[in-house]
Amino acid sequence: MKPRTKFIIGGVLVIGTAGYLAASAIRDTGVYYLTPGELSAKTKSDPTFYETGVKVGARVVNGSIVREPGGRQVSFKMTDGAQTYDVVYRGITPDTFTDGVDVVVEGRLGRDNTFRATTLLAKCASRYENAPEKYKQTPGYKRAEQRA
Repeated sequence: MKPRTKFIIGGVLVIGTAGYLAASAIRDTGVYYLTPGELSAKTKSDPTFYETGVKVGARVVNGSIVREPGGRQVSFKMTDGAQTYDVVYRGITPDTFTDGVDVVVEGRLGRDNTFRATTLLAKCASRYENAPEKYKQTPGYKRAEQRA
């Protein structure tokens, strides 16, 4: 075989492999972003949508957070007001993860309507306010202007 032919065959193999890897990476990371209500409608209209990777934005239902003792598993309910799902997540939760906080979970909805999350993000407050006056009176509290 001529060197030129070997070079062309090698180039085609490299480009083909790179294309395959890029396509599979896009397929694995390209997930839907839905609300619980939209996810419910999707699974009702297309039962094959169960076990499809999705991101769901919702609010944690007050009083629903249950942490496994000694473990890293947490379960809670998320809702958009129209639909509520049980969520199970195994991993370290963000510091801002509390009752009533907006969350984005990534994972899959099982046929038992339990969302198994692989990623849990808790949204931060959209605005921060000054400390209330009662905290300004406590020992050790200093205003930023006093420290400068």
